[in-house]
Amino acid sequence: MKRTIRKVAVLGSGVMGSRIACHFAGVGIEVLLMDMVPKDAQESQDKAARNKLVNDALQAALKSNPSPVYSKEVVKRIRTGNFTDNMKEIAGVDWIIEVVVERLDIKQQIFEQVEQYRKPGTLVSSNTSGIPIHMMAAGRSEDFQQYFCGTHFFNPPRYLRLLEIIPTPQTKPEVVDFLMQFGSLQLGKTTVLCKDTPAFIANRIGVYGIMAIFGLVDKLGLTIDEVDALTGPVIGRPKSATFRTADVVGIDTLVKVAKGVADNCPDDEQRAVFTIPAWLEKMVANNWLGDKTGQGFFKKTKGAGGEKEILTLNLSTLEYGPRQKPKFAGLEAAKPVEDLATRLKMLVQATDKSGEFYRHFHYGLFSYISHRIPEISDELYRIDDAMMAGFGWEIGAFESWDVLGVGKTVSKMMEAGYSVDPWVEEMLAAGHTNFYKVENGKRFYYDIATKAYQPIPGGEAFIVMKNFEGQTVWKNAACRAYHLGDDVIGLEWSTKMNSIGGEVLEAIQKSIGLAEEKYKGLVIANEGANFSAGANVGMIFMLAIEQEYDELDMAIRQFQQTMMRARYSSIPVVVAPHGLTLGGGCELNLHADKICAAAETYIGLVELGVGLIPGGGGSKEFALRAADEMHEDEPETITLKNRFLSIATAKVATSAQEGMEMGILRKGRDEIVLNQGRRISEAKRSVLELYDSGYITPIPRTDIKVLGRSGLGTLLTGINGMLRANYATEHDALVARKLAYVMCGGDLSEPTLVSEQYLLDLEREAFLSLCGERKTLERIQAVLKSGKPIRN
Repeated sequence: MKRTIRKVAVLGSGVMGSRIACHFAGVGIEVLLMDMVPKDAQESQDKAARNKLVNDALQAALKSNPSPVYSKEVVKRIRTGNFTDNMKEIAGVDWIIEVVVERLDIKQQIFEQVEQYRKPGTLVSSNTSGIPIHMMAAGRSEDFQQYFCGTHFFNPPRYLRLLEIIPTPQTKPEVVDFLMQFGSLQLGKTTVLCKDTPAFIANRIGVYGIMAIFGLVDKLGLTIDEVDALTGPVIGRPKSATFRTADVVGIDTLVKVAKGVADNCPDDEQRAVFTIPAWLEKMVANNWLGDKTGQGFFKKTKGAGGEKEILTLNLSTLEYGPRQKPKFAGLEAAKPVEDLATRLKMLVQATDKSGEFYRHFHYGLFSYISHRIPEISDELYRIDDAMMAGFGWEIGAFESWDVLGVGKTVSKMMEAGYSVDPWVEEMLAAGHTNFYKVENGKRFYYDIATKAYQPIPGGEAFIVMKNFEGQTVWKNAACRAYHLGDDVIGLEWSTKMNSIGGEVLEAIQKSIGLAEEKYKGLVIANEGANFSAGANVGMIFMLAIEQEYDELDMAIRQFQQTMMRARYSSIPVVVAPHGLTLGGGCELNLHADKICAAAETYIGLVELGVGLIPGGGGSKEFALRAADEMHEDEPETITLKNRFLSIATAKVATSAQEGMEMGILRKGRDEIVLNQGRRISEAKRSVLELYDSGYITPIPRTDIKVLGRSGLGTLLTGINGMLRANYATEHDALVARKLAYVMCGGDLSEPTLVSEQYLLDLEREAFLSLCGERKTLERIQAVLKSGKPIRN
């Protein structure tokens, strides 16, 4: 039967429950969030008093940082209640999600209540992270058991993409299929099918990795600061690395999962690894549990001058001291290398203590994952998917093994005393040298059961650019254009922070030209951490400091012309941004035929942060959109002022939904893709839809209404007010005046219709004049030194 999810009930409003409710509301689903009636309100008739627990929890979630919602508006879809007064209302929901305390007896009590009111055929699931799923369903009716499943979200649900689906033997296959598909499409998750084994997949492997590192700390005499330097972004892991991650998750939670594996996995060959070290036991006894108690492996304090300081725990003395910057020759040599695969090889081959750590670290991990098949998963790709989506790994464990060379690494592992499961040796003996391979843009994995490579199920919905390297149609030093099939080109680039410079502009122009010659359209996207942190400000700084204004003028003209080429090409151009999409990256999106943005897209024009205005058509485009948004029944300056302030305050949307509300994405035209992995395939589909519907090149605009002096007067008054109130510096005011001049069309005596080129010329002139300002150059230099994106 066809199943639609319009309304869910979330039972339990703690940290996970409230945030799961927020995520469902964020994707457009109505939510009933419930919890207990507070003890002191059991006899009360006051609704507010009886719902105080759930209401306080929801408000705490909404105030938390990072925000659990894409937009503040979504809270309207959440209604609160309590188990006593409102449980009967679950008869009207499509999915019931239990998120109460991790105690089997309490969960069973909740499910007993659920069964009194639940409509037959309604989905029921538990968000447990460790209790066996089949035990919770024991004693329930046949219908309940058939529609019951484990659905393990990771915290915070909005940002961590993993959703583990854990069926019981009684769960209907169609229920599992539905949850896998719904989780991927509607919830934006990487859905991973798990067996009902202790800690499922991600926590089983992730906690093993952390506990194994704890063992290496003692074995190699490493400090906390050293380990976190070795296990963070340098190996494709999150900035929180190992010990900071433990503090965030909660050291008590980590210990609980580790003990759960040790107690419930008697046949695990690495069971001893899960033994809690004495220093960790002492930390738990001291209530040093991480962020939740104010101290763990790290402790925030104030220095002598009142400044914030972070101290690190010495595991030998259990005393806190100043953080130390680790120094490893192997680490320092590999850090500058951009390519992760090359970097990993260098790190493992290093001859100092860092190399020794990396060898033990990887050999232990590879040994462990080989022995977990088929215990926790029949397919190896599920383990990689779980670790990337749940723990934020850039590449999975089996993929890392491929990078280092499976056969070569197995030999070295055995020399070092690490075993691999026999299936790995059988795979190598049969001549299969990798766990993954790519053919014609499709990714295959080695399947242990069939002893052959099989396509990853559902892979057609996920386009990964690098899988099409064999279909490269053009490239330069920084960029590649691929044939993605169906006569669609895909363009990606790999520069520092994916900034846009001359090579990228050349690639955009070239790709559009190629598509116009013999393809249907162009997708612009990448799989980096962020879409683009903006234009190459280093190039701008060098030209400005050397006063090469003719070359700078040419560079800005080239940027503008490339953006206009994207707008007025004879084929559809669709951009699929994600993560940071700032400055020039935002301008490219503003000029595309369509945007297919990941929900987690942080987009905005931030040039004011370094004392410039958007110079790649962004100022022009906001003036154009302000003109199109003007209404006869309101002052014309309102829409202009709103657009002006977005740029003048360097406002960045905190989600694609907020980008839509800001008017960067266009309602009814652009698309928000909840599952980041699907955005490129959605962009390709959009290119084909635009082409098949008879795409016609847009006509350059010559009818843009600008307000001239009337609008300029209003904006300048506001700027001067900000300056007098000390909300802006003299330089800020200067830049804002330049922006106002451009967006009003200059010093025109009356409202006038102008062309896009007219506004582009004003924009370029203002940009160039600001490049000669000392304060602007100082700000650009500060950004370059920080190595971080422009911020206001």
